[in-house]
Amino acid sequence: MHHKGFLLALLENPQLIEHDSFTPLLQALFHLTEELMARETLTGLPTTDYAHLSGDINRVYRLLMIEWLTYMKYLKQNYPYLFSLAMRQNPFDKNASITVT
Repeated sequence: MHHKGFLLALLENPQLIEHDSFTPLLQALFHLTEELMARETLTGLPTTDYAHLSGDINRVYRLLMIEWLTYMKYLKQNYPYLFSLAMRQNPFDKNASITVT
């Protein structure tokens, strides 16, 4: 995986590690990446393995959503113009539109 070095650099960054919520996200993402790369294929796995991978994916997704929401709160309080753009590109809103209405 060509992004492995990037993930490791993030884990080594003391400024990011100081953020209690960001560290578990990086660790969960790194774990998921290792789990996926350790398998030769992702098809035909036992149901138990799919359940395990699903748990890992859900952990990453949940932690990522928490970080995103925290970041949106920060933008709203400190940079309303960046918050406006982020809301218009909101990945959780199927009706989001970049166009200001």
